Amino acid sequence: MRTSNPALSDKHFGRNLSTTGEKMTIAGTVQKSFLLIGLVLASALWSWKNTFPTGWAPDVAPQIPVWYFGVIIFTLIISLVIIFKPTTAPFLAPGYALGEGVLLGTISAVFEAKYPGIALQAILCTMGTFIALLVAYQTRIIKVTENLKLGIVAATGGIALVYLIDMGMRFFGMEVPYIHENGMIGIGVSLFIVVIAAMNLVLDFDFIEKGAENGAPKFMEWYAAFGLLVTLVWLYLEMLRLLSKTRK
Repeated sequence: MRTSNPALSDKHFGRNLSTTGEKMTIAGTVQKSFLLIGLVLASALWSWKNTFPTGWAPDVAPQIPVWYFGVIIFTLIISLVIIFKPTTAPFLAPGYALGEGVLLGTISAVFEAKYPGIALQAILCTMGTFIALLVAYQTRIIKVTENLKLGIVAATGGIALVYLIDMGMRFFGMEVPYIHENGMIGIGVSLFIVVIAAMNLVLDFDFIEKGAENGAPKFMEWYAAFGLLVTLVWLYLEMLRLLSKTRK
């Protein structure tokens, strides 16, 4: 199996297959995914309120709290621990979801202050994309072939490389052309990235299904739910970027 999601990697499912004990199920993974998403939404709402302590209004500037950057480091560390040691997922995945929710709530508030209504639009677009792709996968409208996997993995790797280059260039006051621009080319680039992020959901669905079929241990339900959440967060952020460019 191949996936571009660093959390849902072949080696993790392969090394954790077991012939004894409880097995991973799709139903169990779905339940844990909804739990993590619920934690993200709850902490995002709390973070949103802290960013607008006097209440949201079109003329009110968001206030980023000083502990925001500490949450970034905390969330990054937790995600790395889970990725490299999947057995910690049942204990750390909820913490990751809470930290990610805080980050998303603050980021959403910043976008909302500049483009009123954009946060709800991004949420609805992300939910709609998720549901549409899940239905397409279950009905086999989209068939996960090796060529499809290879194409999505390659495109995702390319996007990650471009983002890393852009981060490095920003230290010198430069940036990769078109990524942050709002012209037709810039919007086209963001639309392409959104499509690739969305297609990663299909790979995640396939990987979770194969993990359940191969008898992965029960804790992998938490790990798979964590991996799916990683993709959803990426998709939501790219939706925000795309919608902000169209507003401009």
